[in-house]
Amino acid sequence: MPKNQCHIRLKIYGPLAIVNGSLLQLMKLYTIGFTQKSAEKFFKLLYENSVQLLIDIRISPHGQLSGFARQEDLPYFLYKLAGQCQYLYLPVLAPTKEIMKEYRQDGNWTRYAACFEALMDERNIPSGLDRSIFESATGCLLCSEPTPEHCHRRLVAERLASHWPDLEVIHL
Repeated sequence: MPKNQCHIRLKIYGPLAIVNGSLLQLMKLYTIGFTQKSAEKFFKLLYENSVQLLIDIRISPHGQLSGFARQEDLPYFLYKLAGQCQYLYLPVLAPTKEIMKEYRQDGNWTRYAACFEALMDERNIPSGLDRSIFESATGCLLCSEPTPEHCHRRLVAERLASHWPDLEVIHL
């Protein structure tokens, strides 16, 4: 095995995992996009999956196109409709406006993903994050895209999972 690589042995048993011989409680991290979902479906998904903390990683969480997912309204709706779920805006996990503008112009997902991965490197993700945010509550990354395939929330979740072997990612 090359010097810069490490080997992690992982076996999953329900909510527990054995990582390199140690029994760990798996952390769950959900991801969700709000577009192409009704408010009823959106909040029901969060409630049914026992999400305790919605982590907003959008560039512009207060935009008019956000509808029920506007930053100003989300804390109230989450508390009332999603089992007292809490809200956290974490812009360090959002792409820059420049990266998004280029992607909207050319639609080149490969280039976008490479630029966003470089941005996460520059921002020291995940080492620069407070891991206790993810350990203390069942979290869910929020963005606008309806599915994770071409959304930065998937890239964030995959990066976290690659560094935190006790993290299980579930896309809603």
